[in-house]
Amino acid sequence: MAIDDRASTQLLFDFATPCSGCTGALLGASSGASSGGNSSTSQPAASRNPSTRGKRRGERRGERRGVLPAPTVEGAPRPPRGIDHGKPSQQRLDRIVKDVLAHHPLRVKRWRNSLSGVAVLRIYRDGREERTIEAPYPTSPLRLAIFLHEVGHHVLGLGVHRPRCLEEYLAWRYAMDQLVELGIAVDGPVARRFERSMEYAVGKALRRGIRRLPAELINFAPEPVRRALHPQAA
Repeated sequence: MAIDDRASTQLLFDFATPCSGCTGALLGASSGASSGGNSSTSQPAASRNPSTRGKRRGERRGERRGVLPAPTVEGAPRPPRGIDHGKPSQQRLDRIVKDVLAHHPLRVKRWRNSLSGVAVLRIYRDGREERTIEAPYPTSPLRLAIFLHEVGHHVLGLGVHRPRCLEEYLAWRYAMDQLVELGIAVDGPVARRFERSMEYAVGKALRRGIRRLPAELINFAPEPVRRALHPQAA
């Protein structure tokens, strides 16, 4: 009888924008099927391997424009198309991604189109652990912050900190501290996303009936709730 070796425990922490228009569009690698025929006259030359021919044309166009190919990271999917990896700013982001993935025992399952991410820990019955994330490929400080936020969940320990909104806060603090160490500004879009995400996480915790907010999260609660929970601070 086959043994069911699927995960017996799964922790999933999802970071998503608090807007209904943000969907988790996913990217998948496309592959062309090749024919195994032996006869060279069995099909027209133009249709033998169109995917390969298109790839060669794309590579030649990229070489003419001076665009570098997408970097490869072991265990990670290729970055989405349309990114100019020849730009110095993008080359720096590419190096950050490779360094982060090289130093942490986790795997990127999918690069997302949307500004959202998820961190997943699967613990199998034989004791094995699998840590994966989904995030947008970093092409800007905001996308890098979301990527580091998901990495932070695993670095800090998925499910270790309670309540869950506190772990969201700590993962954001980890991401922003990493940006500061890299010399990347955390104001503007990054700061606004941090604030909106925490307001969303705290609001969800309040709707679920949390009785006491950690001190770090009080400022993200609506003013009436702040007064009700901590009247001395009003």
